[in-house]
Amino acid sequence: MVSDRKCSFKVKLVDRGNRIKDLLEINEGLLESAIKSNFTGYDPFDGLNSKLFKPLVFYRSRFLRLAWIQFHKRFPFNLRPLLLIPKKRNAKGIALFILGLLEDYRRTSENHYLEQAIQLGDWLLDQTCDKTKWKHSCWSYHFDWESKAFFVPKTTPNIISTIYVSRALYQLGEICGADRFCDAALDSANFIVNTLLIEKDGNRVFGYIPGEQVLVHNANLWGAAWIAFVANKKNDPELAKISLTAARISAFAQSNDGSWVYGTRGHHQFIDGFHTGYNLEALDIIKRELDVDEFDSVISKGLDYYRNTFFLKDGTCKYYNNNPYPYDMHSVAQALITFLKISRQPSDQLLMKKIIEWALGNMYIDSQNRFRYQKTRWYSNNNDYIRWTKAWCYYAFAFYNARNIEFASDNTMDVT
Repeated sequence: MVSDRKCSFKVKLVDRGNRIKDLLEINEGLLESAIKSNFTGYDPFDGLNSKLFKPLVFYRSRFLRLAWIQFHKRFPFNLRPLLLIPKKRNAKGIALFILGLLEDYRRTSENHYLEQAIQLGDWLLDQTCDKTKWKHSCWSYHFDWESKAFFVPKTTPNIISTIYVSRALYQLGEICGADRFCDAALDSANFIVNTLLIEKDGNRVFGYIPGEQVLVHNANLWGAAWIAFVANKKNDPELAKISLTAARISAFAQSNDGSWVYGTRGHHQFIDGFHTGYNLEALDIIKRELDVDEFDSVISKGLDYYRNTFFLKDGTCKYYNNNPYPYDMHSVAQALITFLKISRQPSDQLLMKKIIEWALGNMYIDSQNRFRYQKTRWYSNNNDYIRWTKAWCYYAFAFYNARNIEFASDNTMDVT
């Protein structure tokens, strides 16, 4: 059911049956689809969950593991059912759904959103990584993951999953008054500081996973952002110092034009849109939580670069700084979150309208009421991914709807 409470303007889509859908209805459909599947689904990186591939000797090869994942990620047809890759819940994906549910609850005051969020929050508490090993609250992905830099078993926590889960749990705990959620969220800061804080070239930064010395800027900045949040909540100057020290390393790594490469390794020398958005969002959290202004110029310069590089006048979202492809709904979702949280420019508010219009016109599959994963120059990858696409879209649009945009001069915008 879609609430009667409406945003001050609605982006509308006219589908092939000439029935007008608005953004609230589209987003409610995403949620209903997720509930119907019990929030399980496939993931671009879940190839190693194949019950056929894992027993084979090929699984021992790092090269073949990486190739297998990339094949499933890029292939436009979903072979996972044939290869016995099960649909699963993903902790980060569940966290995104919780964040979206809380936005819908704030917008409507309808209890079913909060009740669903509490159920998912309790599931996340049950998914905490082994505390006999890691000592504190932390979370992982639900699949073994091979990257160019490292191999991560599904039982190994990572900083991104841990922080998104912690953010969702803390917000949930505050709204429903449940200490179990807030306590687990705040406890994750102990894991991050004790296990993921590493020495890199004489500096202390946050690593992506335990035991690795790879500096990835969005991971480091999100680590610093969550530690800043906990430092503020606990009034802990030592945590604040740790946060600022790590954040300065990535802030200093910003290029003169306002951009960041993904990380410090050779294959990390690319610049993309949604990771740039991650960096800006994290720096803004640090600024607000620690009440500092030292990152203002970094944020301002980075936001200018983000705006001018990754978005065309018609709202097209580019993936890379030097190549628009593949179009990806992750880029759309992070754009809305970044501009809503950071920008105060009316031109960015209008740009968000165009971004949504572009996404509805190019990435939305109206017959299935969902968004495709990616679109390349030559073909569309219409695979339905629960974390990468559906969870991100639901959260971003719920966040957008809940902000009750006031800048629009006209009340509707039709996209045909």
